[in-house]
Amino acid sequence: MDNQTTEQQVQSDPIANTTTDQSQTSVLSGEQTTTQTNFQDLIPDEYRAEKSLENFKDMGDFVKSYLSAQKIVGADKIPVPNKFATEDDWKAVFNKLGAPEKPEDYKYSFKEGEVDQELVSSFNQEAHKLGLLPQQAESLIKYYNNITEGSSIQAEEKAAETRLNTENELKREFGPQYAKRLDQAKRLASSTLGNEFLENTFLQDGSRLGDNIAVVKAFSQLADKLSEDEVVKGDTSSYMTAKDLQKEIASLQEEGSPFWDKQHPNHDRSVQEVFKLRELLHNG
Repeated sequence: MDNQTTEQQVQSDPIANTTTDQSQTSVLSGEQTTTQTNFQDLIPDEYRAEKSLENFKDMGDFVKSYLSAQKIVGADKIPVPNKFATEDDWKAVFNKLGAPEKPEDYKYSFKEGEVDQELVSSFNQEAHKLGLLPQQAESLIKYYNNITEGSSIQAEEKAAETRLNTENELKREFGPQYAKRLDQAKRLASSTLGNEFLENTFLQDGSRLGDNIAVVKAFSQLADKLSEDEVVKGDTSSYMTAKDLQKEIASLQEEGSPFWDKQHPNHDRSVQEVFKLRELLHNG
């Protein structure tokens, strides 16, 4: 009896031992083993070589791509005309994309007077013919308008610079007769070619026709030959030759004149007049 009792105590429950071992293994490892599935392994063999499937890392990426594709499939589709398509075929495509029915239907955000309306009307005809969408048409016309404005500003700056250079050169060449000769040249040029043509015609060097030094000199020389012509002559009373200026200066500086008498009430006026005449004589 004693021996049997002792043997029973020595034996242990195999189920309990197994549970204890498993628990210890779990506690000692401190980790839970998770099996991660490779997405490529889920692809059937016949599709595994597809290049479009190489970029998917997991099922989530694949599902997102599939849903996105389904949305596209459900959207309205516009067939792209082939090389045999007619203008009407292309027009139908452009209309579906949003091109207006008529050229007049193009609308822009320009302020009044900011663009030439005749130019806009002509542009609308061509834009409609090409099937441009409203936003494309507005972007193009704004781009063209900016270029035109920039070119106009540059042209004005160049013309102003040329005019100043012409004036300085003619003042040196004509001297005291500068104002008279320039006025006579302008009178003759205006009566011959017209002011609008002189102002709006630009030469290759960027100068206006009416400001080009060669043109001004040519009309001045021609005006000298036609000096008795009423168109050229104009009002000559306001012009003084160099001799006239010298004569007037000498008259103001005569002995006993107010010019020499500081106490004379007209002394300052005489001095200023002489100063002006001398300036005209030397600077034109």
